[in-house]
Amino acid sequence: MKKLMKEKTHFVADMLKGIEVMDNSVEIISDNVIVRKKLKKSGVALVSGGGSGHEPAHAGFVAEGMLDAAVCGEVFTSPTPDKILEAIKHVATDEGVLLIIKNYAGDVMNFEMAQEMAEMEGISCQSVIVRDDISIENEQDRRGVAGTVLVHKYAGYLSDNGYNLTEIKEKVDAFIESIRTIGMAIYPCLVPTTGQYGFDLDDSKMEIGIGIHGERGIYQENMESIDEIINRLMHELEKEISDKSLIVMINGMGATPDSELAIIAHYFNEYALNKDLDIKKYFVGNYMTALDMQGFSITLVPYQQALEEAFNAPTESKYFK
Repeated sequence: MKKLMKEKTHFVADMLKGIEVMDNSVEIISDNVIVRKKLKKSGVALVSGGGSGHEPAHAGFVAEGMLDAAVCGEVFTSPTPDKILEAIKHVATDEGVLLIIKNYAGDVMNFEMAQEMAEMEGISCQSVIVRDDISIENEQDRRGVAGTVLVHKYAGYLSDNGYNLTEIKEKVDAFIESIRTIGMAIYPCLVPTTGQYGFDLDDSKMEIGIGIHGERGIYQENMESIDEIINRLMHELEKEISDKSLIVMINGMGATPDSELAIIAHYFNEYALNKDLDIKKYFVGNYMTALDMQGFSITLVPYQQALEEAFNAPTESKYFK
């Protein structure tokens, strides 16, 4: 196994120390907990997180206009409730804290446990659960994937504009209901802590419906050209979203070069023109990755002017482009 690291047991700790070097607006307050140095004095605080390996999520979105804290578990492993509680207590304001959780059993259990402990200590705390991955048929079981980053930005905008905790939860829950994502891969990721690939994939094949923890997808298919892949993914997305005016995120899975993301954007735009879709805004880049998996996901959100305003609002995160 070749990885640019010192010790596999220090992978996350060393990564977070490097993020602290790269961004002097954040600091590590404890193992796996990264927060904004300039804490909010008012407004609802936002805490998210989960297993590491999805960079720049979640630590890269700890910035003005987005998250106040991220709790980063070991690679593809949920952070523990005590660390989540530590983050909550550090950033909590009188207006309370919103937890943004991806729909994985460990994340949901540990964040909700931390929420209960925070409430026992007198901190007003609520949570939302992101379920945007349409490769899972049952909506309640759907995983939180790239759309989670848009939730971070929307919630940050609402907090900065003075909405209270109950209002933010209601608006974010409604927004989550509108987000749909599906992804694919042409190469799996290599997990540094195990030295193993997430799944086997022949050079002539591609994996459709992958997750963000190195999971295999719902089926394999012979490799296709990018226009055919976009047709395939959009066929699934358009079963659930019929809106013609859309906000689109094309998210790299970690090892997809910028050149190929640009090619994907080009052929997606050709698809949109042919289908009379009105794409109001594009996000193209690495937002929610799976280590060094090569592939991408498409996220669709029906357009609303309020969402465009939220996404265009300033943030100091250099990863929300």
